[in-house]
Parts: sequence; structure tokens; C-alpha cells
Amino acid sequence: MSKSEGPTARKDAAGTERRPRKADVRIRRTRGRLGDALVALMHEKAIGEITVQEVLDQAAVGRSTFYLHYRDKDDLFLCVLEEGLEMWSTVLDRSREKSLRVVPVAEFFAHVGSARQLYRALADAGRLNDYFDLAQGYFARGIEQRLRNSQRLAKLPRGEMGARASALAGSLLSLLRWWMDRGAKEAPRAIDELFHRIVWKGLS
Repeated sequence: MSKSEGPTARKDAAGTERRPRKADVRIRRTRGRLGDALVALMHEKAIGEITVQEVLDQAAVGRSTFYLHYRDKDDLFLCVLEEGLEMWSTVLDRSREKSLRVVPVAEFFAHVGSARQLYRALADAGRLNDYFDLAQGYFARGIEQRLRNSQRLAKLPRGEMGARASALAGSLLSLLRWWMDRGAKEAPRAIDELFHRIVWKGLS
């Protein structure tokens, strides 16, 4: 096969043909460009005023390519939120952090604080509650996994563990709203320490 024909397929131990994952890399790159374009535009105007064509122009992506990945602008917006929340809610486990932290509060709050204009754009567009509703589920799952991994609550019934994780996720997001609404005055590390005092004193 010549180089112009593309990469050679390989077979695994079972004889199944496996092709290189370059297509996956291209897909992720395209999705990343579209997501970054939407976020950049949201710093300039309300999401309701942004058109798909503006996203395409900003990302230098064709219309047919866009619709291969997303139904519409709202679908892209939802995916951007979900990808970010998936990352933040699982980063401690993925990085194998051995601390008793159940959420990377300092890092997450610093990120949100640095994107204050985007946070305000979500609020102005009436989408902030959508974000918090979505975040509740992601952080509840992440917190539950961290609580299980800690082994400090091994005897807690499974249903109660889930309920506590959901309550803690709600507390986290309430704390975030309080912090942002007051101008993000406190250091994110201080908020991290406060939240984890709430977590472990409430679970003891």
C-alpha cells in the first residue's frame, strides 16, 4: 500500500482488523475547535444571538462537517458543558490523587472565576440553571466514587451513599453560586478547605 492510500490496518490477537485511531483524533480536534469557537463567541454576545454560521466561521469548519457532529447550536452547547463537567468531576480519580478531597474545588473554582464573563453570559441567557442542573448529576457521581474509594464509609448502605453524594454536590454548587455572586473574593484554596470541612464533619 502506498502512503497515499492511508495507514495499514492491523489485526489483534483474535484476528480482528484494527485500524489506527487517527480518525478519532480528527473528530476530537474538530469538536474541540467548534466548542472553542462557541465559547469565544459567548464572550462577545448572548448565546441566543450567535448563529451556527458564526461558529463555523470562527472555527474554520464547514457546515456539513458541523452537522455530522451536532444537531444544532444548542446540541453543541450542551456537549461543551458536558465535556467540561465530565473532566472536572473525574479528574481526581483519573490523576489518582490520594487525598481525602472529593472534588477539585480549588481548581474548579479558579477556572470558573477566570471565566467570569462566560458565567455572566450563561446567567444573562437564562442558561445558568441548566448548567447547575447538569453539574449536579456529574458531581454527585464523582463524589460518590471518591467517597467509596476513601474506605471511610465502607459500612454505609449504597442508597445512603448516593443520597449523601447528591446532597454534597448540591452544596458544592450552592457554594459556587454564593462565591461568584459575591465577586469571588475568597481564595479558591480557602473555599476548597471550607467545602471539605463540610464534607467530612457532616459524614463523621
